[in-house]
Amino acid sequence: MVWLHRFFLRVFMSKPTDDRIFSASTLPTQVVRQIRRILRSSGLLVAVSQGFYAAGVSGALTKPNQPHHPRVIRDVCKKLCSALAIDVQIHGEMPTDHALWVSNHISWTDIPVIGSAAPVFFLSKAEVASWPVIGRLAKAGGTLFIQRGSGDANAVAVQMAGFLRQKMPVLFFPEGTTTDGREIRRLHSKLLAAAVDTGTPVQPLILCYQGPDGRLDTVMPYIGDMSFGTHIQDVLGRSKVKAHILPLAAIPIGNHDVHTLTDELQIKMREGLAELQAKVLIP
Repeated sequence: MVWLHRFFLRVFMSKPTDDRIFSASTLPTQVVRQIRRILRSSGLLVAVSQGFYAAGVSGALTKPNQPHHPRVIRDVCKKLCSALAIDVQIHGEMPTDHALWVSNHISWTDIPVIGSAAPVFFLSKAEVASWPVIGRLAKAGGTLFIQRGSGDANAVAVQMAGFLRQKMPVLFFPEGTTTDGREIRRLHSKLLAAAVDTGTPVQPLILCYQGPDGRLDTVMPYIGDMSFGTHIQDVLGRSKVKAHILPLAAIPIGNHDVHTLTDELQIKMREGLAELQAKVLIP
């Protein structure tokens, strides 16, 4: 039992997200994963607690969506990524000009990943609002919620336009659903009306998760009928993952209408995903 005692000393005196503590271990894989889940769950609890504290101090719990809140959101998201053992790498300079931000969508983890790099407010599916703890934190972070298929996209676009007119950056996922990260699905155009109506440029981001083998990660995508409980257990128990972000050139509105803007954005995002995957992934 001496080896087990020494192992736990190394674990609890190291950072929870540092996989080096497991590299020389002879423990069974399932045991290592369970230890990761325990340590990262503790780290996640601390990060969420810090998020609530920051939300309270900044006034976000009682009056969200203030201009200074994106900076608070970014700090909280960095802590969440660290707790989840996600190493965020940005390829190029992160834009600072005011825009309506968009990104491809792979997982619920996209929000802390992008939020750690870009000071933005998010648009999310309505179900997230009812999630324990996370839903409350998302509301404090100024998240706008949309019920998919309910026909309220126009109303949400109006809300988004209101944010944009106040120079408050909003990000949404125009694919409308999560994917396995291999391609960009057909984009939904209705919410892009907020950019057209306000003359706000559209700022695309491309996201790609890379597993420890250097290839496209297959654990991070939150797709199909998988439950959130099952998926978060998989994420907490996995090896450290890299999240790559590629900012693309902003698209000015110019003479665009919603449909031509959607078409150009579709092309740019598909080209950007191919570029990023060719740059960071092992074939």
